Amino acid sequence: MNVSQWLLFIGVIQIIHFLGTWKLYVKAGRKAWEAAIPIYNAIILMQIINRPKWWVFLLFIPIINLLMFPVIWVETIRSFGRTSLLETWLVILTLGFYTYYVNYALDVKYVENRSLQPQSVVGEWVSSIVFAVVAATLVHTYFIQPYVIPTGSLERTLRIGDLLFVSKFHYGARAPMTTIAAPMVHDTLPFINQPSYLNKPQLPYFRLPGFKDIKRKEIVVFSWPADTVRQFFVKEKGVKKPIDKKSNYVKRCVGLPGDSLQVIDGFVHINGKQLVLPDRARPQFDHIIYSNKGVSAKFLTDLGVEDFSRKYISKQINQQQVNLIDEYTKFIQTTADGQIAIITTGNGLPTDIIRKARLALKEETPRERKAPLTIEMAKKLRNNPKIDSVVRVINPKNVFMGNTFPQSADHPWSHDQFGPIYIPKAGKTVPLNLKVLPLYRKIIEKYEQNSIKIKGNQIILNGQIVDSYTFKQDYYWMMGDNRDHSSDSREWGYVPENHIVGTPIFIWMSVDNFVDAKKRTNPPWKWKPRWDRIFTTVNGTGQPVSYFKYFLIALAAWLAFDFYRKKKSSKN
Repeated sequence: MNVSQWLLFIGVIQIIHFLGTWKLYVKAGRKAWEAAIPIYNAIILMQIINRPKWWVFLLFIPIINLLMFPVIWVETIRSFGRTSLLETWLVILTLGFYTYYVNYALDVKYVENRSLQPQSVVGEWVSSIVFAVVAATLVHTYFIQPYVIPTGSLERTLRIGDLLFVSKFHYGARAPMTTIAAPMVHDTLPFINQPSYLNKPQLPYFRLPGFKDIKRKEIVVFSWPADTVRQFFVKEKGVKKPIDKKSNYVKRCVGLPGDSLQVIDGFVHINGKQLVLPDRARPQFDHIIYSNKGVSAKFLTDLGVEDFSRKYISKQINQQQVNLIDEYTKFIQTTADGQIAIITTGNGLPTDIIRKARLALKEETPRERKAPLTIEMAKKLRNNPKIDSVVRVINPKNVFMGNTFPQSADHPWSHDQFGPIYIPKAGKTVPLNLKVLPLYRKIIEKYEQNSIKIKGNQIILNGQIVDSYTFKQDYYWMMGDNRDHSSDSREWGYVPENHIVGTPIFIWMSVDNFVDAKKRTNPPWKWKPRWDRIFTTVNGTGQPVSYFKYFLIALAAWLAFDFYRKKKSSKN
């Protein structure tokens, strides 16, 4: 929906409001025309229903207004004596159109000094819940949003099971574009697994002023540009989503608008210089670890390595045993000699589960293992006399990998050898030809709503032959620190400015065992807190410091003070 269509929509809403309330305005001692003037009519209505004028502001905030409209409908009919539970439900279920019946068919009188206090305990609870939902939705939509790290693309920097608070006001909150959506949920309604929104109508993109711009090397949360999934880790037909209902991703911004970016042997280079990450960043790369005596799983886990596979061999296994070990296994297969191979993550199979399942297992200790390591971890392994070699896995140059952006044979790139590319900046113009076009085609067609056709060697843009293109908005390049296990801009390209959500600022909880071996989310009672990560900041320098104990001290002090205050008050 463009601006003119949105203004037309608002006009229709104003007409509906006027036709359904003008007589009520008159009965309240106002003029009929006052029900027809946009914004002014809302101010007058607040006076009629005896509610604060600042409520008008809430009526123009997307998502918040969906919660406020039913409140206003109920308050309006109650101001004219229609207070029964039946009529309350009627006005809500008819989306406010019951006011037409009150306006034209009933001889109602305006209750000027009606009590605003709930008439029952249930009414008081409902009022409190509505207020809490409105306040929480306002904070969630425009200020702070909770977020959980579900994948390991930033592993070692942000870990699977980190529960974050994401600031939306740092870069300026993006106003919701989807106007009809359930509050406090993202794209899916819980339990019933259905979309939480309607695709239309849509508001034009708008962002509130922020107090900083995105800086290179910052961790950023954004709407995944390539999102067509209804649910992560579930293979099914794709869906088309509005921008603000696309799945949220978190990556590190390594390229800003106007930058020239290249990846050489896995390391990012910006404008010809290698990018130096902050000291809290823990980039990982796949390594082959070799030892003639075998690379034991215990040796790797003691070093802190987790993302590798372990293999157990069993002569036989039944379905009951499979069910007992299911959450710990990646998969189970039959070997060439008829034995059963059980493949797990680096955590392996717990001893108590093996005993409970009554399994006779032998774990293989291969001479060679592949695992993602930080530079420091690889150095420690190389210095260990039990390890013969540690070699980084690096894709060679000029090898075309089909999953690498822009998925074109003219650009034979991989995750380790990529670019150079130009990151578009609003207002900048680039030359266009058939070789360059794949780099920017998605931007031109999908993100900036143009049509492109190819005729021979000519590029036809919106019916006109062109040899250049000027970008309408800024774009960013996002990558994960777990470089060989990250779905990022190297696969799906640029992140438009209108997809930016915010930046994580605080880890309020962190848990191990958040997902099982099959990437399914475990129930909370199976989580194991990482105490050293709880209440730590995301950004900054040096080792993260947990403020959890200080929080507990402050909480205990407040509870003691509150207890003392209440006890003293009761004596008085």
